[in-house]
Amino acid sequence: MNDFNREALGIDIAVSLPADRITHYMDKLAEYHSYPVKIRVDNGSEFTGKKFIDWAKSHGINIDYIQLGNPYQNGYIERFNRTYRTEVLDLYLFNNLEQARRITEGWLTNYNTERPHEVLNNMTPIEYKTLQQAA
Repeated sequence: MNDFNREALGIDIAVSLPADRITHYMDKLAEYHSYPVKIRVDNGSEFTGKKFIDWAKSHGINIDYIQLGNPYQNGYIERFNRTYRTEVLDLYLFNNLEQARRITEGWLTNYNTERPHEVLNNMTPIEYKTLQQAA
């Protein structure tokens, strides 16, 4: 999730998400969006282990850990997760991971290009980004 325009850059879907998979996915996202200056994460082992920390350092990324037991420090991500859960995960019975990925990609496209966000003056994330780049 991009803090600037609330664009959902991607959702990786797998049976498990260890640090190796997360860093590989982040590298793929960076091909299109570049590496972030900072990344905010919880204190899960996939983010606190040497693999993730070394990966972040190698790309000049500062890691901003939320405090334990304080998910409100990442409030809009928690809200995004709830929205995704209710609009995708709770709505479908997936036959396989590929189907979940396909439906998620469609949902992300809609989220970024069709759904206005109040915090962005009722613009979509893509509209807001385009407007700010033109300014």
